[in-house]
Amino acid sequence: MVTKHAMESAEAVVPASPNVAEQTVLKVLLAMSFSHLLNDTIQSLLPAIFPVLKENYHLSFAQVGMITLAFQVTASLLQPVVGFYTDRRPKPYSLAVGMGITLMGLVFLSRATNYHMILAAAALVGMGSSIFHPEASRIAHMASGGQHGFAQSLFQVGGNLGSSLGPLAGLIIVANGQGSILWFTAIAALGILVLYRVGGWYQRNLAHHIARSRARKAAADRQIPRKTVIYSIAILLILIFSKYVYLVSLTNYYTFYLIHKFHVSVQQSQVFLFIFLFSVAFGTFFGGPLGDRFGRKYVIWFSILGVAPFSLILPHVGLAATVILSVFIGGILSSAFSAILVFAQELLPGKVGLVAGLFFGFAFGISGVAAAGLGKLADLTSIEHVFFVCGFLPLIGLLTGFLPNLGSERRRKKAA
Repeated sequence: MVTKHAMESAEAVVPASPNVAEQTVLKVLLAMSFSHLLNDTIQSLLPAIFPVLKENYHLSFAQVGMITLAFQVTASLLQPVVGFYTDRRPKPYSLAVGMGITLMGLVFLSRATNYHMILAAAALVGMGSSIFHPEASRIAHMASGGQHGFAQSLFQVGGNLGSSLGPLAGLIIVANGQGSILWFTAIAALGILVLYRVGGWYQRNLAHHIARSRARKAAADRQIPRKTVIYSIAILLILIFSKYVYLVSLTNYYTFYLIHKFHVSVQQSQVFLFIFLFSVAFGTFFGGPLGDRFGRKYVIWFSILGVAPFSLILPHVGLAATVILSVFIGGILSSAFSAILVFAQELLPGKVGLVAGLFFGFAFGISGVAAAGLGKLADLTSIEHVFFVCGFLPLIGLLTGFLPNLGSERRRKKAA
């Protein structure tokens, strides 16, 4: 815990030389990206082994969706609470604790013998994720050196790379059985070690970070009207809704879609899912740096609305075209989140944890509800109909036009 004296004296801290600071920042960002990779590799095990769980436990699509919901609810409901609390009382070593809870979830999942035990294991993994994301996003912001979009994208690309590795890990579990999930606790253990060391860096630099955050908040206070902030946050959350409902249709049901429509094997469907998720990881990195350079609003326009032509065509083409279109969809759509998150953090300076918790939590929650809802829709209609309906979601990106141009807004207020 940071003492009052440390915070009051933070302004007097002598900054490190530029070269040392730059080296330290890069190391921290890479460590956070790597830990995000480990965290999301574990998370992506669940959807990767859904076909196995569905067959072994004779689950319906709705029950498969409920497993995702159990994970997403604990992740989404707790994240804003964690972010709000740690904005006021930072906990540098909470990241390692969160990864420890994730490890417990893996152990429980490897030993699950019925549907309800699977739900409980999914909830534990979600709880670990809810602790990880707000504080990890804060550290990425803290270590950004002012390049917030780049830092957030580098952090995010680690998570997307981890998600893309899930299907490959799923192949190991398919070949060796549910008990082999226990092997992946080594990933969580490595994550605990990395995050403990990052926590030490966080602790040493926390007082100076608090002072800088308060200075930025005071400088930016009231530059943007409160009404503009509120409706802008609402629009950004609606855009998150469109992105993640469509994304969950692919991450959760793409394998079922390919198996049902094109009669590919489970192993082939996992490879195609990996290709899609890798394209998501590849595209993630570009959203933040492009937003830093050209403006985040333009990146949001392109990344949400730009997917629409591909998503509308996808349900009407063959296997090869489906795989190709999924690559374009993953690459374009993935650039949105970093731009949206940093845009929101600029709207609410000084509340990095709360914004990260709100947006990560909302994304996780919407994904969980969508997984259950789309599973039910698939049971009532067909998996092909789900992809047809979801193809229209990127059109919601038209709402981006109502977002303010933050640079112009600040200049106008300063002139006034």
